[in-house]
Amino acid sequence: MKKLLAAVATAALVAAATPVFATDIIVVAHGQANDPFWSVVKNGAEKAGKDTGVNVDFRSPETFDMVAMAQLIDAAVNQDPDGIVVSIPDADALGPSIKRAVDAGIPVISMNSGSDVAHKLGAKLHVGQSEFDAGKVAGQKLAELGGKKAICVNQEVGNVSLDLRCAGFKEGFGKEVSVLPTNNDPTEVESKVRAALDSDKEVNVVLGLNASLVGEPTVKAAQALGRDDVLIATFDLSAGFLKDVADGKAAFAIDQQQYLQGYLPVAFLALNAQYGLMPGGDVPSGPNLVTKDTAAQVIDLSAKGIR
Repeated sequence: MKKLLAAVATAALVAAATPVFATDIIVVAHGQANDPFWSVVKNGAEKAGKDTGVNVDFRSPETFDMVAMAQLIDAAVNQDPDGIVVSIPDADALGPSIKRAVDAGIPVISMNSGSDVAHKLGAKLHVGQSEFDAGKVAGQKLAELGGKKAICVNQEVGNVSLDLRCAGFKEGFGKEVSVLPTNNDPTEVESKVRAALDSDKEVNVVLGLNASLVGEPTVKAAQALGRDDVLIATFDLSAGFLKDVADGKAAFAIDQQQYLQGYLPVAFLALNAQYGLMPGGDVPSGPNLVTKDTAAQVIDLSAKGIR
């Protein structure tokens, strides 16, 4: 009898501690599956789900495809989740789908890209960095370090956020800047950067917009040409590029702390579903410059998919 009573009491406690309704949050990102940057965002979102006890479903198109991404958002709306997290690289293409979610009464938080349009589309808040301002900071720093002529390597042409990075960089640098379009194939990036550096010896600055896909191949291209004079910097982090910074082969990396971009929106939406809580403003996750003095500290965390 005592065992039976104990079992009943335990079951009652478990029932009391278990939510009656599961909380479902869907994350729709534009990042591609082969991009290590977005694996860190996903890690952050999944960790927030575990910490808050909510169900997190992370989705993204197989390539940079705004039509496919809009369809993913529409499908998420049809599931009527307790919240949706979206990146907004193209407001014109994704705006109608995001507004549909808002009109359906689903709380939406944007992350990574779209800080300039998020509130117009009805998002509660944005977690990320100002891409233009981050690019401007990078340009100013590289000019201070002795930059004279630069190229900005864009591996995802059509992504408004990346265009803003190059535009901000051009303003901050204050000297000649040209944009080098590529795709997200590191082999192609290395080849194109090498050709650009080889054809114009006056170029002594290269800014990448992704660490593993652009930053690391750029270092290889410069090293292959013996161009130790080239100042190389990139947005975002990778263990390989951080080692290049620590070894003096690259100048710095711009850290927007994408783990937070995945983690915080999920945590905020979980708190909103449970208690009706929501921060009163946007959350800037960056930019922070990781230089030779600090690179070694974050290499291990980058390799673990956190930084």
